[in-house]
Parts: sequence; structure tokens; C-alpha cells
Amino acid sequence: MAASTRTQVIYLYRMMLTESKKFPSYNYRTYALRRVRDAFRANRKVEDPKAVERLMEEGRQTLAMIQRQVTVGKMFSTQKNVVEG
Repeated sequence: MAASTRTQVIYLYRMMLTESKKFPSYNYRTYALRRVRDAFRANRKVEDPKAVERLMEEGRQTLAMIQRQVTVGKMFSTQKNVVEG
């Protein structure tokens, strides 16, 4: 994997984690964080440039979806869980 591609992947990963932490609901937040981490771990060994580009595009679409869902989630108030304290 080229250095610039690696940088892009790390940037996308950090952006997805940052956006996932913005979910107002504890359950959605932990689910999104777990899914992002698991997806990146599962594809850690991918070396093929075409596969990497396909996964990057899929990640960008997922990031956009997370951003939309966070916005919608903030429109509606939720009660705090016991875990959130």
C-alpha cells in the first residue's frame, strides 16, 4: 500500500471514529464504533490497489451515512441510560 493511500485510510478511519462518537444514543454510539473498528481490522491485510479503492469508496459512503444518522439522532431527544450516568 502506498504511503498516500495509507494516510487516506488512516484519515478515513479517524473521521469515522470521530463521527461515530457524536451519536447521542449510547447504544448507537457503541455499535457504530464497534462496527468501524471491526471492519478496518478485518480488511487490514488487503494489498490489492483496486480492492483498497473499493473499500475506501465504501468507507466514504459509510462515513456520509454516519454523519446523516448523527444529524437525525440529534433532532430527537433521548433519555440517558444508566451506563451513561
